Amino acid sequence: MKFSLEWLEHFLDTDASVPEIAAALNRIGHEVEGIEDPAERLAGFRVAKVLTAAMHPDADKLQVLSVDTGEGDPLQVVCGAPNARAGMKGVLGLPGAVVPANGMELRKSAIRGVESNGMMCSVRELELGDEHDGIIELPEDAPVGTSFAEYSDASPVFDVAITPDRPDCMGVMGIARDLAAAGLGTFKPVDVPAITGDGACPVEVKIEDTEGVPAYFARVIRGVRNGPSPDWMQRRLKAAGQRPISALVDCTNYLMFATGRPAHVYDLAKLSGAMVARRAAAGESVEALNEKTYTLDETMTVIADDSGVHDIGGIMGGAHSGAADDTCDVLLEIAYFDPERIGVTGRKLGLASDARTRFERGVDPAFLDDGLALLTDLIVQTCGGHPTEVVRVGEPPAEAKIVAFDPALTARLGGVEIGEVEQRRILEALDFTVGADWQVTCPLRRHDIEGAADLVEEVVRIYGLDHVASTALPRAEGVATPTASPQQQLERKLRRAAAARGLNEAVTWSFLPTAEAEHFADGARLWVLDNPISEDMKAMRPSLIPGLLSAAKRNADRGSGGSRLFELGRRYFRGKGGASDEKPTLGVVLAGDKTPRGWAQGKAKQFDAFDAKAEAEALLAAAGAPVGNLMVMGEAGSQFHPGQSATLRLGPKNVLARFGALHPKTLKTFDIEGPVMAVEVFLDAIPAKRGGGSFARAPYAPPALQPVTRDFAFLVPADLAAGDLVRAVRVADKAAVVDARVFDVFAGQGVPEGKKSVAVEIVLQPGDKSFTDAEIKAIADKVVTAAAKQGAELRG
Repeated sequence: MKFSLEWLEHFLDTDASVPEIAAALNRIGHEVEGIEDPAERLAGFRVAKVLTAAMHPDADKLQVLSVDTGEGDPLQVVCGAPNARAGMKGVLGLPGAVVPANGMELRKSAIRGVESNGMMCSVRELELGDEHDGIIELPEDAPVGTSFAEYSDASPVFDVAITPDRPDCMGVMGIARDLAAAGLGTFKPVDVPAITGDGACPVEVKIEDTEGVPAYFARVIRGVRNGPSPDWMQRRLKAAGQRPISALVDCTNYLMFATGRPAHVYDLAKLSGAMVARRAAAGESVEALNEKTYTLDETMTVIADDSGVHDIGGIMGGAHSGAADDTCDVLLEIAYFDPERIGVTGRKLGLASDARTRFERGVDPAFLDDGLALLTDLIVQTCGGHPTEVVRVGEPPAEAKIVAFDPALTARLGGVEIGEVEQRRILEALDFTVGADWQVTCPLRRHDIEGAADLVEEVVRIYGLDHVASTALPRAEGVATPTASPQQQLERKLRRAAAARGLNEAVTWSFLPTAEAEHFADGARLWVLDNPISEDMKAMRPSLIPGLLSAAKRNADRGSGGSRLFELGRRYFRGKGGASDEKPTLGVVLAGDKTPRGWAQGKAKQFDAFDAKAEAEALLAAAGAPVGNLMVMGEAGSQFHPGQSATLRLGPKNVLARFGALHPKTLKTFDIEGPVMAVEVFLDAIPAKRGGGSFARAPYAPPALQPVTRDFAFLVPADLAAGDLVRAVRVADKAAVVDARVFDVFAGQGVPEGKKSVAVEIVLQPGDKSFTDAEIKAIADKVVTAAAKQGAELRG
């Protein structure tokens, strides 16, 4: 929320400087996100008077002005504004000044051969409004030579982040109350005028949706004259980031930003019949003030008359019933809307507004009469008119919460000793009523107070959080035990392993477009959000591959030759009974060129399914999976290319990973050129180590004797997977065979049709003594026997 120092001082009598106010705001929990001083932006601009104006000798649309700056000789300035003339007063930017609108530094220069010493400025150039047809015209009494920042009463502007639990500070008055309680001045409560109405309100007001609108107050003002609002009001609204519209609209906005109380003004001539707070009919629509049409449903509260909906209750008014320049009679509305209903409606419609922000957090239910009186007074003073009596329908929540408070809690919970007298002063300064027995009655606007601990927070933050001593948490003696969980340790290890293999970590959204999510769902039930951040981020991801594909596509679109990406994250599914089921997963995408083209290897080399398999096996090994026991099987999923993809499993059902080339249909869905390889490692499927594993690495104990290698060449069926053969021979003698790998595959001349030759290197590791020839022969026989069970025969 933004507000000017001038506005703050309307509610706070203080001599504190801007830095002191900012420090106090931060100290009491209202974080200052920025301070903007218009005087700094307007440095170098001053009030000046045009003495003479003559046509430029070489340009029809330019004039040469002689300008009095209040000191020294007049300056010559070239100006193209149509309203520039002798005798007028305006704003001159001197050489060295920086124009706020475009950041241009003014210099002495020649324009069409005529020297110009600065620039006469328009409203837009100084960011004071949108007008730019001519230069600023100041009143006759504007003092020549005065700094324009000083003349325009430019006031520093604070930008403060208000936490959602403090709706009472969504107005400048609430901020002032907190600062006064913190000792930064004296709070000046708003002076609520007594408005005597002239006759009964001619508009009937009814509430049909009592749950959504517990109270609705209104009155009519006849004979108003709409037009520009006063300068002081426009100045304060601009400081709050609001664009002045008209006096009637500006008065409602001023009330909202000053007190936190939204209100609305209707053009009485555009209403028909009674004003009714009701539920919308399904399919009913309304064009809002933002010129967008919204389709409503029966859960939404609206304000309507006989002709239809005029207002999305508590969020935004309708375009066709708002005040216009020719408005003569108005209906003022101040209501209390149910915060929860406002929030639900706003999220459904995707409609945000300043009114919604305040209503869904909870406005002060005790401020309806006072708010209506203040708004009436603002309009009458600004636009004239004759108000009627107030019509009141319904009752706002009026039961104040009473909390039993023990002052000793402040030291126990807050960690700081504060005297009872000071605690009572702080609470009363914040408008709490403190009884002699410390029964504390909370003001109705303080929806955030639920118990004694909340009162402790109020006392401590106003007293000063900087008074709370920093205290270290107790820790056990000796070496600290690791705090990371086994899952966190595993993920850290995998990140290092993936990075060491040349993969770059990506962090993508956990949400996907529904079509992309369904493409990877494999029939599983998706989680689809009711209130997504956008329609393209609606479904929780069932796979990490879509996000990585989008990242690889963005890289390719920006000229990247290849992408090696990985991500550690969660996949989301609906579990049994609709419960959330999150599965930790590691995803990898290899896209583009594996190696660029070059003189040594010629054309660029692209990734293939074997690269994906290598990444899958390496990452599984880093995760502690028994890679040597894995089975390579098909059915990687419809998203993968058949024949160029597979799964790695422990047994026929436990899938640890899938890898391979993505299907052309998948690439078309994501609009990315192929081939693209992908890997998904399912971390939840990896069996845990027996005994829970160990934090320390096992000691390295190399064998005492050198290993022995033996080569075997087998004739096997052409459709036999080499991995099946390797796995069979590796377990032929578990005590002696420590490794086996394929080093050659051949089919063709000398090999029978339907067969292939697979050469396997087997590593034998002796224990406490070297192998004898007989022992090696026995092991070799076991290897041949194990291979024969796979349909292999030793090649002669």
